[in-house]
Amino acid sequence: MSALEPYVEFARKAFARESTYRVEVFTNVGSLLLRVYLLRSLWTALYRQNAAPPNIPLHAMITYATVALLMSLILEIDGTRAIREKIREGGIATDLMKPISLPLYFFSDGFGQTIFHAMLIVPSLLLALLLVHVDVPSPGAFIAFTLSFGVGYLVNFCLNLLMNIVAFWTLETFAIQLMVRWASDLLGGQLVPLDFFPGILGKIVENLPFAAVYSTPLRIYIGELPPSEWAAAIGGQLLWLVLFATIASVVWRLAERRVVVQGG
Repeated sequence: MSALEPYVEFARKAFARESTYRVEVFTNVGSLLLRVYLLRSLWTALYRQNAAPPNIPLHAMITYATVALLMSLILEIDGTRAIREKIREGGIATDLMKPISLPLYFFSDGFGQTIFHAMLIVPSLLLALLLVHVDVPSPGAFIAFTLSFGVGYLVNFCLNLLMNIVAFWTLETFAIQLMVRWASDLLGGQLVPLDFFPGILGKIVENLPFAAVYSTPLRIYIGELPPSEWAAAIGGQLLWLVLFATIASVVWRLAERRVVVQGG
């Protein structure tokens, strides 16, 4: 436990830092409620025009869109963004000399922010229930959703870490992150369910790593994936997590060597 104490403290400080911006908190909640209302109106209009997948009823689609929006409060937090800032300012060399794991530090800092924003989901969801009808899954489905969401959170962290490590060579990663974020939102099921993609294209996007972040937990939540398929779906997420964690670890070691060489 003593080895983890510094990272717990990093997370606690990040939580305290986020909680100081209270006006922004209320603004975010208000903005979220407006987006929920607009999403309900949008999907209701689309279903009236029969522009929707036949296997997802309207109430499930509204639930999907609302839960995806709440998930984005957490998944859009990127603690690894500080990597490129530290590289540009030159502070990364000093940080590498500290007796801590920098990837774990960035994870802890982002996790502290995540805990704070996760607390906003509860009042946001309660208020959203006044605007839309959101289905509540069974206890078993909710546990599976939570587990799947946790794995997706880790996959998302590894993807962000990989993108920002590129800054050791390019100094800037904004363009890369923007492209990957757009691809993740569209091909991962955050904007629309992957059922909207026809034929072979749908099969392809279902097997991309982006689906492990949003689509898999959301499909469990709305009941599109039956209990018999939960283990396989979460297992697929774990495979992506192991793959990206391994790649990130290798690339991070290469980046550390690059700093040592550049520093003489």
